[in-house]
Amino acid sequence: MKCIILAAGYATRLYPLTKNFPKPLLKVGDRAIVDWLIDDLLLNTGIREFVVVTNHRFAGFFKEWAKAKLELMSGSYEGMEISVVDDGTDSNETRLGAVRDIQYAIDSLGIVDDVLVMAGDNLLDFSISGFVRFASDKGTSCVMCHEENELKKQQKTAIITFDDDGLIESYEEKPMSPKGHHAVPPFYIYRACDVRRIPEALSEGCGADAPGSFAAWLSGHTAMHAYVMPGKRYDIGDVESYESVKRVFEGK
Repeated sequence: MKCIILAAGYATRLYPLTKNFPKPLLKVGDRAIVDWLIDDLLLNTGIREFVVVTNHRFAGFFKEWAKAKLELMSGSYEGMEISVVDDGTDSNETRLGAVRDIQYAIDSLGIVDDVLVMAGDNLLDFSISGFVRFASDKGTSCVMCHEENELKKQQKTAIITFDDDGLIESYEEKPMSPKGHHAVPPFYIYRACDVRRIPEALSEGCGADAPGSFAAWLSGHTAMHAYVMPGKRYDIGDVESYESVKRVFEGK
């Protein structure tokens, strides 16, 4: 399994911090946001190959970071690789969108593996290794989810329902009248045969901007399961949330 990290956004709500610098490389504690995610996977799973898909404006920053990261980890994790894919865009208005970025990374590198896809600007207070094991046990493409009982927040995200085995029964993007109360953050595991269906999904009108649009489409075409997160996810969306996360992770 390879890990694709979505890092092609422009984080306009975090200006001026991200006007000329990528959000996933902002420091939280002693490391960049994306380092927290990668370090957990290196330590607790067999994933050793990482693909960061970013935009042209920030590609240089990620290439420098990847080089330093590989040098730091040299000798600790055999077979570790970090590829930086530049999607060629240079503004928020011309961005490809998360779903097209996944496809762009797959096509650019000829990826034929199962993939863990995640946003590079979220932090977790638990190990994602449980999600990886869950997907392996189920043998299907999977999403992570958490309880969300506030209607206004439900209406701004993806909401799913699922049975006692975790099999997804409904998947709605930003529903005005949600059927359930489990929200889906940007963490997905796709089987190789499923992720290859992105062009089909786009041709059928699947949204390209939100990363969950493809998962929503896919759930209507094949069996998928949902893993309930055992802890908290921190979405770094603006300066206030960034400062809050720094306080939470201080000393960890």
